[in-house]
Amino acid sequence: MNDRKFGLNDKRWEDLRAFILARDNYLDQELTRYGKRIEANTVHHIFPREYFPEYRYEPWNLISLSRDTHNKLHDRTGRKLTEKGWDLLVRTARKNGIEIDEGLHEAIVS
Repeated sequence: MNDRKFGLNDKRWEDLRAFILARDNYLDQELTRYGKRIEANTVHHIFPREYFPEYRYEPWNLISLSRDTHNKLHDRTGRKLTEKGWDLLVRTARKNGIEIDEGLHEAIVS
């Protein structure tokens, strides 16, 4: 997927990415839920930018993760979410009052 198409090679994204990492204390936020302190080096779009470009710059849709955790949330061959990625999306949707269409799971989970 061409990151330029989704606005991820621009200053706005770089500034937002730096902000999210700092906001999250440079720690993997999924692992901190379990008391683990692992350094984050990736910012993840919870609602994938390929399917939800309108959320790509929303701080509530971004979370700091380690590369290992990030790879557990994505099927890296098809750019779709894994079940763990889907679970995070559902938790985030509930927290933000976003309704999830029933067919969405089939469309974005591998």
